[in-house]
Amino acid sequence: MSRPRLLLRLAAYGVLVLTALVVLSPIYAVLVMAFSRAPGFSVVVAPDWSTFTLDHVKGFLSTHDAEGRWLFGRQLLNSVVVSGGATLVGVLFATSAGYAFSRFKFPGHRAGMVGFLVTQMFPGTMMIVPLYLIINALGLVDTVAGLVAVYATTALPFCVWMLKGYFDTIPIDLDEAALIDGASRVRVFYQVLLPLARPAIAVTALFSFLGAWNEFILAATLLSREEKFTLPVTLYRHIGAYGADWGAFAAGSIIVSIPVCVLFLFLERHLVGGLSAGAVK
Repeated sequence: MSRPRLLLRLAAYGVLVLTALVVLSPIYAVLVMAFSRAPGFSVVVAPDWSTFTLDHVKGFLSTHDAEGRWLFGRQLLNSVVVSGGATLVGVLFATSAGYAFSRFKFPGHRAGMVGFLVTQMFPGTMMIVPLYLIINALGLVDTVAGLVAVYATTALPFCVWMLKGYFDTIPIDLDEAALIDGASRVRVFYQVLLPLARPAIAVTALFSFLGAWNEFILAATLLSREEKFTLPVTLYRHIGAYGADWGAFAAGSIIVSIPVCVLFLFLERHLVGGLSAGAVK
């Protein structure tokens, strides 16, 4: 290998290592604060490994309410139910809607797709007041069901666009062949297209789950009782008006991210195919 090429490769490796250090530095900071007794961010710059402790993790996991009930378990269950329910409802409606928008031309087809796209141009904070009024009118404020309805509704436009784009990549000849063989439209959808769209459904479900799992503003607005909180709202409780318990906050951040990492590993084989097709492509 010539010297200029060797220097160029070394420079490229140096840039990659520097980029990796920059990307991993926030994770390092969270880990150090989560397992250190020293308060604040000073421990990140000069970590003292002799102060290693699991107290922050134990304190976050062992929180109880005034009646002695295990609060973290309730809040974890709330997050799982809200995120899973919103994902299930959103994907369930989005698959049929994406199929309809992909395969049929009907009055309002283009306007409907444009309408879905327009809703994604506005931040979620703009919808807090109307969503609260609607949920309040339905009597679902401070309930898990109300939060599921809000998250599923807000995730639906993205899910429809994602799945519609993937259905567009599936040749319509498969539909026609199945129809010629005597299959109904419903059977074509369930037995032909849905198995082929599994990668896109997996990716869409993952994005919907992440959006509901990490969302804070709507949850903090619609929920007021601690036993109804989701985990992002619980994390925010460690930040006060005059200070913050960064150790507990960092430990909670790690705990909250574990289910997402497990879900990524579970859906790993579907991600490459799903991300390379459909609306993302």
